[in-house]
Amino acid sequence: MSESSAMRPPGTVLVTGGTGTLGRAVVAALRERGEAPRVVSRRQGAGLTTADLRTGVGLAAALDGVDTVFHLATNNRDDLDISRGLLDAARASGTPPRLVYISIVGVDDIPLPYYRGKLAVERAIEGSGLPFAILRATQFHPFIERLFTTQRALPVLFAPNFSAQPIAVEEVAGRLIELADAGSTGRAADIGGPEVLSLRELALQYRAARGGRRPVAPLALPGATVRAYRAGHNLVPGPPFGRQRFGEYLASRFGIHGA
Repeated sequence: MSESSAMRPPGTVLVTGGTGTLGRAVVAALRERGEAPRVVSRRQGAGLTTADLRTGVGLAAALDGVDTVFHLATNNRDDLDISRGLLDAARASGTPPRLVYISIVGVDDIPLPYYRGKLAVERAIEGSGLPFAILRATQFHPFIERLFTTQRALPVLFAPNFSAQPIAVEEVAGRLIELADAGSTGRAADIGGPEVLSLRELALQYRAARGGRRPVAPLALPGATVRAYRAGHNLVPGPPFGRQRFGEYLASRFGIHGA
């Protein structure tokens, strides 16, 4: 990122979902280079701009003077529902801002309801008349970790029979900021982590990092969603974008055990 692109006036960048996993990384990266983003939240608190994406209350004020919106908020039930109000408010603002949106690799091929919601938001943004950039990324390292931590009470560590390409959250945050700095328009090239590994391989790395001894067992799941994962629709072909490997992420998380 160039020095000139790094300096936007204070308060001209707004981040939805700024208290989430990716949002915190984007906000931290912006602040590290001297920017003062507005972080949208329904809560009140230091460093937060109070607004409600579901009702639209406070959005007009939150967008006042903003030239760039990182739309990172998510809703497990309906991402489109929380995005419509933002698009309406952005269009109604004096100078419509550029929208930078995070999506997921495979949303057009993997029939998860959550993914369908992300795809619907992509299409709504594309038809909004606003300048925009859309980035699809593979699953973050913490998400893969959670697949295994949620099984901590089980005697066996199950690994579904497909592969993943996890990427560091900080690397996704950096790419989003690059797109905003460059004024990129449209859908950017998908990004993924530096290695494609089976869930079994990832589970073994997780077990080693935690110093565990539970057996890792394959888990064959039926259905169209798993078939789409097994077909590799969650992966990015070609040279990888990410640099941090899942094992390196685990070593930074758990220290002495390594991965």
